[in-house]
Amino acid sequence: MRSNEEKTSDPSLEIITYGNPILRKRAAEIKNITQDIKEIAKKMIHTMHTAPGIGLAAPQINHSIRLITVDLSAGENKEDLIILVNPRIITQDGNHEEAEEGCLSVPGINEKVARSSHLQCVGYDLNENEKKIHAEGLLARVISHELDHLNGKLFIDYLSPLKKSIIKKKLKKK
Repeated sequence: MRSNEEKTSDPSLEIITYGNPILRKRAAEIKNITQDIKEIAKKMIHTMHTAPGIGLAAPQINHSIRLITVDLSAGENKEDLIILVNPRIITQDGNHEEAEEGCLSVPGINEKVARSSHLQCVGYDLNENEKKIHAEGLLARVISHELDHLNGKLFIDYLSPLKKSIIKKKLKKK
């Protein structure tokens, strides 16, 4: 056990949940990748892994900026970590596959959502290098999900009005 002097502060950030207006707002473009942006990304990674989750968008931690982190290995493999600044989808195929999704900002809710199974996106890494990603399967789904967050959209927006209504009632009770 550590003494009080040895304790470090937890770098995890609070994850904003359904009902907070920041989740419905289009996030701002990042003009410069500053040390602050790098620190936010670092905290996002820790928060995502601690939650645990495999994707996180800056609006989910109360920063309305266009920054996402994705890690399908959930922290098990450093090479799987993706950090994208100002990401955007440039192509996606018409094949929509339905699979169950959940979201750290919509806790306790999992529903089937149809998304493109292949996409190509582009953004920048933290060293301001352009990064192009060809994604398929789960990676395409997670990138698409996180980019939705940057545009003020949640996965429940893809559901039928009846399902959405039931989920909203459940979330209001929490």
